[in-house]
Amino acid sequence: MAPFNEYHLDPQQFPFLHRLQQQWSAISAEFTHFQTQATAAELQFAFDVMGPKSKTVKTKGNSKYSAFGVLFQGLWIDDYIQAHEIDYPQYSDQDVPKLAWELRQKYFPTLTTAIAETNQETDNLLRNVYFGTFHPGLDVKLHVNDNPHMNRGYLGLIVPAGDIAMKICHDKLYWHEGEFLVLDHSYPHCPHNYTEFERTVLVVDFFKTDQPRSEVLSREQAAVAQRMQENPYSLGVFGKSDAASVEDFIKYGFSHQLEWDKALGG
Repeated sequence: MAPFNEYHLDPQQFPFLHRLQQQWSAISAEFTHFQTQATAAELQFAFDVMGPKSKTVKTKGNSKYSAFGVLFQGLWIDDYIQAHEIDYPQYSDQDVPKLAWELRQKYFPTLTTAIAETNQETDNLLRNVYFGTFHPGLDVKLHVNDNPHMNRGYLGLIVPAGDIAMKICHDKLYWHEGEFLVLDHSYPHCPHNYTEFERTVLVVDFFKTDQPRSEVLSREQAAVAQRMQENPYSLGVFGKSDAASVEDFIKYGFSHQLEWDKALGG
């Protein structure tokens, strides 16, 4: 394990994550149950509607990253869709917020309860909570997550052995089942999965606890407004400002990623 530093943070600093960590096995079971028991329509809806989409963060080759979740910017996914009046043309004849609520209640009661109890105790520290799956062969281009107001925790749910890692600055870090990896994602990073198996974590974004709440709320509101204008299907999680700079590529030795980006016309 690499030593903790300004971007690789000690999870013990954040005791409010303990409830989710204690429930990791049940949360993992809920994810697996959904993947295996949900109908094809329910699965498609989750990935179409309940997952943040990025036009900036790119992957190398055909392997993909998939995500869907229950909490965005401190709101349940159903409330978030309604508050921002997001239009999903493929579901124009359906009550999208109601369907999202039904899926959340049906398949993720343990996760929902853990989030609700944590946010009740912490005045809504948790901002985004969603499942993130790296498919085999995934290689993500170097990028940042332009969120100076938040840290990101990854709770390992399904983590096979092998070369599945996060390169951030000069470190290479690994996920472990039942444990949190906490990062400041405003630093350049690029994860990969060079195995033949899927890796799934619970992504938990939370306000930085060393900054005044008024400041982090203001930064979140500004970021979300910009991202929703750029792409409403980002759910306020991703935006154009997530692109890494040329200096980042040079500094952290990922010039091969830069060349790949140029080849794609990025």
